[in-house]
Amino acid sequence: MEKQKTAEPAGGQRERSYRLHNVSVPARPLDAALYLVATPIGNLGDITLRALETLAGADVLACEDTRVTRVLLDRYGITNRPYAYHEHNADEAGPRLLAALAEGRSVALVSDAGTPLVSDPGYRLGQLAIEAGHRVVPIPGASAPLAALVGSGLPNDAFLFAGFLPTKDKAKRDRLRELAAVPATILFFESPHRIAATVAAAADVLGEGRRASVCRELTKTFEEFRRGTLGELAAHYEQAGPVKGEIVLVIGPPDAAPEPEAADVDALLQSLVADMPTGKAATEAARQTGLPRKELYDRLLQLKERNGD
Repeated sequence: MEKQKTAEPAGGQRERSYRLHNVSVPARPLDAALYLVATPIGNLGDITLRALETLAGADVLACEDTRVTRVLLDRYGITNRPYAYHEHNADEAGPRLLAALAEGRSVALVSDAGTPLVSDPGYRLGQLAIEAGHRVVPIPGASAPLAALVGSGLPNDAFLFAGFLPTKDKAKRDRLRELAAVPATILFFESPHRIAATVAAAADVLGEGRRASVCRELTKTFEEFRRGTLGELAAHYEQAGPVKGEIVLVIGPPDAAPEPEAADVDALLQSLVADMPTGKAATEAARQTGLPRKELYDRLLQLKERNGD
């Protein structure tokens, strides 16, 4: 196995360019900053032009795994030498990268795939750079959670990326219960050998009828979106056996509770106001019904006026 180089602040003269359609494109030197560069999550064609120029022009290029990043660099003719920054060498490599920033050098950081800092150790470096007063520049691009969200067919007006679920069944179910009432689509990263158990647990905790999508191998040759209810997905993976590839599990928001009947709301308000002040009764009714407090307060005043109170 190749020994990965640890991040070093020093760098020599080199060609700052990248190759696009077999044409060499010059890359300008960058201002001193930490550049968080999104890289493809599968298809190498998903890199952006700005990302290529940043990878080619940075004084120091830090990555999660030099072997993975070198595949991308070779594809686009980038000669910048990558150095490893990951959770196992962060205590050693992090200070060197911060020192490079302090010397006025540009540092680009990439993960193995997708956007740095999203479920990877880059968050620590980004936080330290900000605390030290260095400029931090995101270079947006591919993101597995966003690709899964837009391909899932589930509501995307509000969403929550919840990272990885716990591996133990009880802790996993407890976490799902915590998120059960969140009024948004929820996204998780999951491993292929745990997806069957996770979908089954989600069906038990959140309800078999809740809509979901298992998004596998995004942007790659065997990309798959399996959509349905949690019950349907649980039944499929129980029968399908082991699957392969990287997975994003997307679970739609809970169904909205039906709005209570007007007569029921009036009865609740009259019951509450018999034992507490008007404002407090409106607050409690809002908590129980989900209706706006001001609307309930005005409604209660109308009821009291109607009853001659």
